[in-house]
Amino acid sequence: MKKLIPILLAVGIMMLGACKEKKQSEEIITTKYVPKKPGAPVSMPPKETAEQVSWAGKPYEVKISRAAVDSLPMVANEIGQKYVDNRITLTILRGDGSVFFSKSFSKASFLSYLTADYRRDGLLTDMRFKDVKGSELNFIVTIAEPEATDDEFLPLALSVNRDGGIGIKVEDDLDFLINRDDYDEEP
Repeated sequence: MKKLIPILLAVGIMMLGACKEKKQSEEIITTKYVPKKPGAPVSMPPKETAEQVSWAGKPYEVKISRAAVDSLPMVANEIGQKYVDNRITLTILRGDGSVFFSKSFSKASFLSYLTADYRRDGLLTDMRFKDVKGSELNFIVTIAEPEATDDEFLPLALSVNRDGGIGIKVEDDLDFLINRDDYDEEP
């Protein structure tokens, strides 16, 4: 019993010490919110592709080049960051190297096919060769908002016929994206 009393006394003192109220600090630590400020206008890097195709039994070369153009209207996001729009040039060369078709496109070339959101906030981001069907070469044109995820874009179908005429419509068949491992570039 004599050994139990000091142990109980020590446990009681510890319990009283644990119940003692700790003094709260009066300092309040906060972080100041500093809104992100827009920087210099952002541009997509230039890009060029060339692809050999057979059209009506003859060889052709399809060249597509994209370049950011400062003179085009810029698009801004919610913080005011500006993005430079692009011009895409499509050139179709005959087998002998002569030019069959050459035209430059900007977002303005597609305005009548765009929703109000893409007219206001979209950039012309890409053009890809899709396929040859009958007398037409078919392409996919993408309009996307800056910093959009890979699946947020408006696809347009552009076709060039044997007379050099073009047709444009909103693309509703997105099967062309399946197994296109080169279609992963961010706008």
